[in-house]
Amino acid sequence: MKTLSILIPVYNEEKTIMQILQMVKDAPSASLAKEIIIVDDGSTDGTRDVLKELDTQKFGAKIYFHDKNQGKGAALRTAQAHATGDIILIQDADLEYDPKEYPDLLAPILEGKADVVYGSRLSGGRVTRAFRFLHLLGNKVLSLITNILYNCTLTDMETCYKVFRAPIFKNIQIRSNRFDFEPEITAKVLKQGVRLYELPISYYGRDYHEGKKITWKDGFAAIWTLVKYRFSD
Repeated sequence: MKTLSILIPVYNEEKTIMQILQMVKDAPSASLAKEIIIVDDGSTDGTRDVLKELDTQKFGAKIYFHDKNQGKGAALRTAQAHATGDIILIQDADLEYDPKEYPDLLAPILEGKADVVYGSRLSGGRVTRAFRFLHLLGNKVLSLITNILYNCTLTDMETCYKVFRAPIFKNIQIRSNRFDFEPEITAKVLKQGVRLYELPISYYGRDYHEGKKITWKDGFAAIWTLVKYRFSD
């Protein structure tokens, strides 16, 4: 394996986009070359202007723009079509997740033990912001529903940090447009019977006044998505 594709969906992250891109560029990647694929999902806050001025050669980045906001799933569907790496990793454009932890996430795949790796914010062992109780409860409920429906033991289905051997990710048709991407990709991965591992990651969560976008409505959409894909493709 030679190349790591890092997919970064972006929506209204003018304050953090350059910092996270520098962190991704500087992050260790277990000797893999990095391919950074950025999809701006119709930002309206100046993010697009920042990206249009980005030195793509310096960052090893490809940038794609949606004319209007469609959602995280739609942005990752666009990124999926352009990813050419041997391993694919999803990175949010905020500062909630630390790219310094890439080597830990990559190791089980590079060692031939895993096909997919999830970074869990809820399994303990790493620094985690004390964020809203209802968010914690929602994440635990969604993971519990996932485990019941798909006979698995995930602690954090909704995590951003999902890493795949490229053929597994590239062969999945992403239908979800919004945050229901997370349960959809999880359902379709688990139904393949792949070797999925979790490991603890740090989490520097944001509150709504800091730019967090997911809401309780997305939780209900996630439940429906988990049920739907349990019984259909």
